Amino acid sequence: MGHPGNDMGKMHHGSTPPMGHPGHDHHDMMIADFKKRFYVVSAITLPSMLLSETIQHFIGLHWQFPASPYILAALSTIVYLYGGWPFLKGLVDEVKAGNPGMMVLIGFAITVAYLYSMGVVFGLKGMDFFWELDTLILIMLLGHWIEMRSIAGASKDLELLVRLMPAEAHLVLPDSIQEVKTDSLNEKDIILVKPGEKLAADGTILEGETYLNESLLTGESKPVKKIKGDKVIAGSINGNGSVKVTVSHGAKDSYLSQVIRLVDEAQKSRSNTQLLADTAAKWLTVIALVAGISTFLYWYFTGQSLAFAIERMVTVFVICCPHALGLAVPLVVARSTALSAKHGLLIKSRTAFENSRKITTLVFDKTGTLTIGKFEVSKIVSLQNGLPGNEVIRLASALEQNSEHPIATGIMQKAKDLSLPVPATVNFKAITGKGVEATVEGKKVLVVSPGYLKEHNILFPEEFTANDAETVVFVLADNVLAGYIGLSDRIRPESAEAVKTLQQNHIKAILLTGDNRKVAKSVSDSLGMDSFIAEVLPHQKLEKIKELQTRGEFVAMTGDGVNDAPALAQADIGIAVGSGSDVAAATAGIVLVDSNPKDIVSLILFGKATYRKMIQNLAWATGYNVIALPLAAGVLYKQGILLSPAAGAALMALSTLVVAINASLLKVK
Repeated sequence: MGHPGNDMGKMHHGSTPPMGHPGHDHHDMMIADFKKRFYVVSAITLPSMLLSETIQHFIGLHWQFPASPYILAALSTIVYLYGGWPFLKGLVDEVKAGNPGMMVLIGFAITVAYLYSMGVVFGLKGMDFFWELDTLILIMLLGHWIEMRSIAGASKDLELLVRLMPAEAHLVLPDSIQEVKTDSLNEKDIILVKPGEKLAADGTILEGETYLNESLLTGESKPVKKIKGDKVIAGSINGNGSVKVTVSHGAKDSYLSQVIRLVDEAQKSRSNTQLLADTAAKWLTVIALVAGISTFLYWYFTGQSLAFAIERMVTVFVICCPHALGLAVPLVVARSTALSAKHGLLIKSRTAFENSRKITTLVFDKTGTLTIGKFEVSKIVSLQNGLPGNEVIRLASALEQNSEHPIATGIMQKAKDLSLPVPATVNFKAITGKGVEATVEGKKVLVVSPGYLKEHNILFPEEFTANDAETVVFVLADNVLAGYIGLSDRIRPESAEAVKTLQQNHIKAILLTGDNRKVAKSVSDSLGMDSFIAEVLPHQKLEKIKELQTRGEFVAMTGDGVNDAPALAQADIGIAVGSGSDVAAATAGIVLVDSNPKDIVSLILFGKATYRKMIQNLAWATGYNVIALPLAAGVLYKQGILLSPAAGAALMALSTLVVAINASLLKVK
């Protein structure tokens, strides 16, 4: 809609980089401008009301003098030109853009009222309505001022995110420490972070250890322990340790800057609901123009005075300003995107977020979402007499030290816990899909899956029992079974509750995993999920999602953003989980910083709440016009009910305020 307060684009400062927001100052200046105009106009309106015959008649005084109409006209001219300037300028802009909206209505209304009243002063028969014009402009200015403040409030949430970035950092040089601007940090720089300070850049800890509070970035309230080698995120607050951090990339690529850019784009991006509201506002403008002119013609030709007919027309124009309609959605959008960013839910696509209310099936990628995603060694069995269990782990760790696989990480962790020295290997090679082999201390050692034993007809040891929730690897030394290691991935404590909440909201929870059937079944059963799909290779995930969609399900998929990209893109809504740092890379419409399944549930519930707020606002804005327009046109005139233009303006301002307040009540549960 073309008036200053509602130009959401201006408010969000175009594509300026998130540091130091010039657009925001522009917005603040406009608020100050409306405020100033409001005060000046209220100072002039008081004497002009006292000079007005209608008001004098109303309070039972009569002090007219020959020059009073001219003084009144002069005062109102100031009000019309100075107070009405933003509306007149808006009218010209809208007509030029061929996009008539709110400003056309207001500008037209005040101009008609002003010209007619001036005509009366200079000899036209009738009653001037200068005081109505003045109070009308006064209330319109007040309405705009309040409304712009509420818009600013919604985008203030974004400003708070910007402020998380400290302006300066302590750069560690070979012989000194120098204060530098955060924006000037480059990759490989080393910075010092003192206790209680905010981190100025993303990076890894080079020395020292501390606890970091990342709640503003992930929504997780407990401080997280960080030691040498751990990744850290700009904007988190340091606890009582002092650490040196190696910067991983410049300020504009930091996680926080990406989040700010994302929130900014999401606030500007238009979803279907917004487009619907825009269309409704356009139609309302057309209806108001037609209704206003018809009202004028009706009253004028049924024998009412010209003044009465004009007053009805002006009231219709004012009351039908599509103000509340134009703001119904943007205010909710601005608030919801910023709120969710603070809770670790990053919305990349507004439409995906609004559609989250339609989800009927939620597909979970198991590792790392429902489970912790770390394999821990749960048992070690030695099969050779005299070979201690530790020896099984020691040999296995030699082979696994080069692998990134979760099982390897689990075995390495166990070797570390037992403080076993890891021997070197030669002739290392991977046996595709089955395991690894190498020579360790002159022995040929293999670490393989049960499938390998079956293929090579190696007998399973008698005491071997496959536990459903365990993944087992066998260790062979010189073609003899030395022992086996059982590993399991713990289920997250929040998972069961999340699945239950989804089911209460009539959303099916399905597990999709590359793991074996037994493990999948045990996880699915223990969480009470609706079903599971196991032993799926990454490229088959996409097919499984399609299958669900052909059954008419509205599917949301959660995955870790990188290897699940095709499936995330295929799903109706892709939710990338735990890929806090690769915000930009994910093909998902929504990114969750943390891997907590409860976040997914709160995201869906928040999506529903946001949509409800939009619909409430649209219903209110439309309903108000349906009732107010006929009253303004004078439908109940015979019953003695008439709205003055100023009352119309007050109602319009009130309806806008209701929409703004309703938007600000939105909360993340």
